[in-house]
Amino acid sequence: MQAGNAIYETLADLPPVLPVFPLPGALLLPRTQLPLNIFEQRYIDMVDAALSGSRLIGMVQPSPDKDSGDPDTPILAGVGCVGRLTSFQETGDGRYLITLQGVTRFALDREVNSYARFRQVECDYAPFADDLRCGQGEEDVDRNGLLKTLRDYLDANDLEADWQSVSEAETEVLVNALCMMCPYGPQEKQALLEARDLKTRAETLIAITEMDLARSQNDGGSTLQ
Repeated sequence: MQAGNAIYETLADLPPVLPVFPLPGALLLPRTQLPLNIFEQRYIDMVDAALSGSRLIGMVQPSPDKDSGDPDTPILAGVGCVGRLTSFQETGDGRYLITLQGVTRFALDREVNSYARFRQVECDYAPFADDLRCGQGEEDVDRNGLLKTLRDYLDANDLEADWQSVSEAETEVLVNALCMMCPYGPQEKQALLEARDLKTRAETLIAITEMDLARSQNDGGSTLQ
């Protein structure tokens, strides 16, 4: 797959160690884009290191189920997604505005001790080798079921969509974009990230959304946001 100016054909094209950005509620998936506002010094250092190296950063959530007791070093979830830094802008007030393009998911093997302010982990990409193949599993997705659930959600929340763009979107793009835009919490987003394949991710999104709709009807409001 291509991300920016780089092409990643095999897992050997990816580094064994990544700097990671722990951010609750942030979801990056292969072939999607995630804009970020970087202002903490340790993450400014991380961006500087990425720019001078592979331009790859691992996005990972703090574990939704475990608490380290230290907000500065939360326990990390077991799966993240590596993104290539494809856009970079200095703001003039010490911040960076960047965009990451998702490449592939990875399993966290262990954290690497270093003198850097930012955290780094050893990565296992093997469980997610199919992420490098564009469109993998699209034919197995219940696209009609996904679109029905989207319509139900939009109707229940008095929202509109550009249905022409939705109808023209490739299935992989549609599934992953909807997952990234969904207003659900860290646990739900981690479940979407860890879904085995595109079909499972779409089914997970449908199930979460149907559950949210049912609870909204019973309680008069969404419980997952």
